[in-house]
Amino acid sequence: MANRNVASNSSFERTTLASLDQKLALAKRCSREGVMAGAKAAVVATIATAIPTMASVKMLPWAKANLNHTAQALIISTVAGAAYFIVADKTVLATARKNSFNAPSNP
Repeated sequence: MANRNVASNSSFERTTLASLDQKLALAKRCSREGVMAGAKAAVVATIATAIPTMASVKMLPWAKANLNHTAQALIISTVAGAAYFIVADKTVLATARKNSFNAPSNP
C-alpha cells in the first residue's frame, strides 16, 4: 500500500484564525449557557429538596431520630449537584448540536 499525503490545500487543512476564533466563541457561549441553566436548575432543586427534607425532620419520628444536620445537608446538596450537572450537560450538548447544524461553510 502506498502512503498518500493529504494535499495542503484540502478543506481539512484550510483552517483560518478567524474560523478558530469563531469556534472558540461558540464553545464559550455553549458552556456559558450550560452554566447558567445548571445554576438555575440547582437553585430550583435545592428549594424543592430542602422543603420536604426539613418538613420530614420536623414531623416524622424516624427522620428526626436518624437525619442529623449533616445528613440533611448531604441530601440537599446531592440533589442540587446532580441537577446542576445533568442540566448543564444537556444544555451544552443541545447548544453544540444546534450550532453544528447551523455552522457557516468554510471556503
